[in-house]
Amino acid sequence: MTTTIVPIAIAHPAFDQVAALFDDYRVHYGQPSTPQITRSWLHDQIAQQRISVAAAVRADRVRGFITVTVTPASLMLGTSWSIRDLYVAPHHRRSGVANALLQHVIRNARAAGVHRVSLQTETDNIAALTLYTDIGFQPVTGLALLNLTFDPARQDPGDAA
Repeated sequence: MTTTIVPIAIAHPAFDQVAALFDDYRVHYGQPSTPQITRSWLHDQIAQQRISVAAAVRADRVRGFITVTVTPASLMLGTSWSIRDLYVAPHHRRSGVANALLQHVIRNARAAGVHRVSLQTETDNIAALTLYTDIGFQPVTGLALLNLTFDPARQDPGDAA
């Protein structure tokens, strides 16, 4: 069965399928299902050009998607792309969909003269890590991933007036 990778704009006929699959992706990672909120969020991210989205389509149905952000590569005076999300519907895993989505991004990044494509995943996601390293992605050493997470329910004591 042929997989076609298509860029997804807000007006694309497959946008609603991608939004529904994106909601499934969130549920997969423990978030509650919120189809309308997810659709609205995805719509806004694409409209504001914060992310680009491509979908893998087989038999007129979206089987997976990938999202990418573009960031400055300051020291190289260029850009880098970060794969933020990659998800394949459970019944279509291990059928080449994820590989096709990744190869699509890699081809487009090379064509755009991008310095680097990066991604991250959980250390126990062996299937994803195997796929990524088989394609040529390498672990980054010497860097630490740090986050500062804001909880809207808590106010920083330093912010009190």
